[in-house]
Amino acid sequence: MRSLISPRLLLREWEEKDIDFLLDMYSRWEVARFLGSAPRVLTGHDDAVATLTRWRARQDDVHTIWAVQDRSTGHLLGTALLVPLLASGETLTPCGETEIGWHLHPNAWGKGYATEAANAVMAYAARSGIAPVLAVTWPENTASQAVCRRLGMRHLGQTDKYYNSTFELFTNAS
Repeated sequence: MRSLISPRLLLREWEEKDIDFLLDMYSRWEVARFLGSAPRVLTGHDDAVATLTRWRARQDDVHTIWAVQDRSTGHLLGTALLVPLLASGETLTPCGETEIGWHLHPNAWGKGYATEAANAVMAYAARSGIAPVLAVTWPENTASQAVCRRLGMRHLGQTDKYYNSTFELFTNAS
């Protein structure tokens, strides 16, 4: 996995030592409420370890899920991801398209970290030849939609093509 560096952030591999932070962040409803087709909070250490294991299974030579860390303090702030999108259906399966995403701890909200991390991921995707990059957000998730717009992504409307749910769809394609 490649680490990414931006002016304030280091995007790096999640490590076992990060489990307590992962559990703290994803056990909060305000973080989990917009994740996946059936949002739920993590309920304990084993749940956090299982989440990290699932994330590692979604990675390949290019797609990955990074821990977002403040370069000046070393504190973890959240997650950035570039992963295969999963198509709706009886079994969610990769559909050949790529999704960008970000999840931040509430203590990191409103400071531009999501946009900065996502810009680093978009640049990485471009260097890796991944195009287009898509983002899916819950219709109510106006904060992530604002990040998509700051990234220069274009809103394509609603779709139910992914994750067995209806989402707002954004693309970086012209």
